[in-house]
Amino acid sequence: MLRYTRNPSTMKATTQFSSSPVRIGVIGAGRIGRVHCAALSRMSNLAQVVMIADFVEQAAQAAAKEFRIPRSVKDWREVVHSPQVDAVIICSPSDTHYEIIVAAARAGKQIFCEKPIDYDLGRIDDALAEVRRAGVQMQIGFQRRFDANFRRVREAVSQGEIGQPYTLHIVSRDPAPPPLAYLKQSGGLFFDMMTHDFDMARFAMGSEIVEVVSAAGANLVDPEIGQQAGDIDTAIVTLRFANGAVGTIECCRQASYGYDQRIEVHGSKGSVSIGNNYPNNATVQDGQSVHRDLPLNFFMDRYRDAYALEMETFVRCLMEGKPVPVTGEDGRVPVVLAYAARTSMKERRVVRIGEFMSKL
Repeated sequence: MLRYTRNPSTMKATTQFSSSPVRIGVIGAGRIGRVHCAALSRMSNLAQVVMIADFVEQAAQAAAKEFRIPRSVKDWREVVHSPQVDAVIICSPSDTHYEIIVAAARAGKQIFCEKPIDYDLGRIDDALAEVRRAGVQMQIGFQRRFDANFRRVREAVSQGEIGQPYTLHIVSRDPAPPPLAYLKQSGGLFFDMMTHDFDMARFAMGSEIVEVVSAAGANLVDPEIGQQAGDIDTAIVTLRFANGAVGTIECCRQASYGYDQRIEVHGSKGSVSIGNNYPNNATVQDGQSVHRDLPLNFFMDRYRDAYALEMETFVRCLMEGKPVPVTGEDGRVPVVLAYAARTSMKERRVVRIGEFMSKL
């Protein structure tokens, strides 16, 4: 079993390895917390969820019963400070992540955290400093990186199959907007929804984004999103990469036909693209139309396998002493890009990322 102890001379976490499963505490028993519990329950040879916490104690109790977790609690601090926990999975509301990360790092726990670390760059930097100081690992939850389709796009680019990349286009549309209560605390479309696409743009192209050329947004889906949450529901952002390529990201809170997740990279030798995932491959043809069933309806279905691989990768990295593939810095950059996009939209100008960061 993994054991994490404090070295008094360096105050760094040190790791001792054995063959027993990693003992995990899950913080947050909502939708994504249950997705991770389900994935972990299928890898009992690698990991065991020994505790789960939620501010709504009944939710923690229900998840514990469903996934046979020995202990459920209301206070996440019990998870962080438990000697029976080697690593924590943070799936609680976004505004709690920073405090939990800091506490977990100081307790010498390994950390997996759903995005965002925080929406304030100063607090993000403080959290990353605490993780470094403690000598623990922290992986950020960008599950699309673990999807077989998106990984094939990255492979085609990185191995030169399409030559020099010219353009990137990402389409990301949800089947329906989340509740207004969620939108009011989400940080906004650029921070909540498009951060996944900013991360995927960096991942697919293997190049940093250096400039937000333009950002346009509107309220077209539901005027209440603007009036009550002060946010947009539709946006297009144009980007410039360090390798000279340009890209666009299109996001919308509603697609009447389901969850729409597509990407294309065009280059000097060709292009690579992926479409949506469907529940089956059947095409029905009759005298009036040619049609197929709608795409998988939302991220829990579309990325079920990606979530499982993401969690397995995190656990294996801990067991094998390898660095996690999606770091805290990978969690920081999309927040910077979200600020840049919001500034570009509000001020109607090009925003260089370096220029923007120097102002924060």
